[in-house]
Amino acid sequence: MSWLLESDPAVAWQVHSDPALRARVAREGWGARLLALQGPDGSWDGGACFPASYRGDEPGQPWTATMHTLQTLQIFGLDPSSAVSARMIARVAAGCRWEHDGQRYFDGEVEECINGRTIETGAYFGVDVAPLVARVLTTQKADGGWNCEPSDRSSFDTTLTVLDGLLAFEQATGGSPASRDARRRGEDYLLVRGLFRRLSTGEVVKPEYLDFAFPYYWHYDVLRALDYFRRAGPPDPRMAAAVEVVRSKRQPDGRWPLDRIHPGRVHFPIEDGAGRPSRWNTLRALRVLDWWEGTR
Repeated sequence: MSWLLESDPAVAWQVHSDPALRARVAREGWGARLLALQGPDGSWDGGACFPASYRGDEPGQPWTATMHTLQTLQIFGLDPSSAVSARMIARVAAGCRWEHDGQRYFDGEVEECINGRTIETGAYFGVDVAPLVARVLTTQKADGGWNCEPSDRSSFDTTLTVLDGLLAFEQATGGSPASRDARRRGEDYLLVRGLFRRLSTGEVVKPEYLDFAFPYYWHYDVLRALDYFRRAGPPDPRMAAAVEVVRSKRQPDGRWPLDRIHPGRVHFPIEDGAGRPSRWNTLRALRVLDWWEGTR
């Protein structure tokens, strides 16, 4: 705990939900640095999903555009009721447009991996995203999940991204019977697969789902999934194997490492590198285990 408390305010305030420390996120450290990088048009790095300068020839995906930056500020816990947040969101709403067809930022786009994250940050920061939620509900697959790609089958990555959005919407507004039902069906899509296995064979869907990355952006992994379920409600027995994956990664000193960094352009690093102890993974893993073990 002392190691976490010695970190940036974005981490430290979350250890004990300290309001005074939380207020510092907008004024100091990583949060203040990201806020200072917002452009005159309301965007970060000149784009909604991709930087204006991006030509597709960089390693990985660039993470400096508006969508990824807003998600990071939300994870940092920037106070949505603050004047700083209100000014930031007003500028995004007024000037930022999606590359797809010039849609207004909070009207969303056509890919559900984008729309889920737009719903999440919009709901968190007090934007009316009900029309976008209604649209996303119409694209739920028969198996209960969602997919950005043209397929009858859902993907873990897109499903969790939409679930994050629907949960944020419900927490902000209470949701609707339709949104709550869709979220439960989406959760079941992941739960019947144990959060990381194929329904057909029981094999691990992708090895990287067992690697804990931060920031995670749109990428799925077991720790991100469990942290979603921690915020959503009580544990489900079908998560037990996933919880053991988290438990197995704890180091002798009580900390969790950063397993993976998703490659691409960033504003600045917020972890010490892959293989090094990770404050973000440690914070999230401790929360998950406290939640899981608190019901046993």
